[in-house]
Amino acid sequence: MGNFFTEDVIKLLIAAGLGALIGVEREYHSKSAGLRTMMLIGIGSTLFTIISSKMGTDASRIAANIVTGIGFIGGGIIFRENNRVVGITTAATVWATAALGMCVGIGAYEIATVSSGIVLLVLYALLPVQGLIKRRNQLRNYRIVRKFQQKTLKNYEILFRELGLDAKRGVQSRIGDTITGTWIIQGSERQHEKLTRILLNDQEVLEFDF
Repeated sequence: MGNFFTEDVIKLLIAAGLGALIGVEREYHSKSAGLRTMMLIGIGSTLFTIISSKMGTDASRIAANIVTGIGFIGGGIIFRENNRVVGITTAATVWATAALGMCVGIGAYEIATVSSGIVLLVLYALLPVQGLIKRRNQLRNYRIVRKFQQKTLKNYEILFRELGLDAKRGVQSRIGDTITGTWIIQGSERQHEKLTRILLNDQEVLEFDF
């Protein structure tokens, strides 16, 4: 009995350690699910797996319930902010951490170790690559309000093309003597900054956000 107890405690400690390694990165970037959350997810999924093996219940059913529970946590992390969805990476990290805990719970230490290394590689090493991609290609939502004139918004679309930006027209509306245009614009960060400076210095623009 003592051997089983020692092995189970080691499993929980390993799960806590792997969760901490992943949680440090999330905590460093001020994400909603940080160090403590990742540790608790790793410990919890390991503990449920250990309990299921001791009870002799169907392991697949316990695993399915763990995944369902993690889905609720992930759903609370993902939210919309300024016309974009954030928290998906953190939710996926929570999901992966739960899977690591389950691996530890069944004693698959090698798989858990290698998988945690891959997760850390994705979170740490690929961050510069993600930054490079964002600098080369960004998607922004623009809204411009100005006094109505014929072909006013068409002139802005010509400006977008001149800057090498791909613009998809959204809702356009006129209220009184003002007209509002919205676009989804794709292009490099440098060209977006050029467009922003031009619009900020445009005396005809009454409102502008992106």
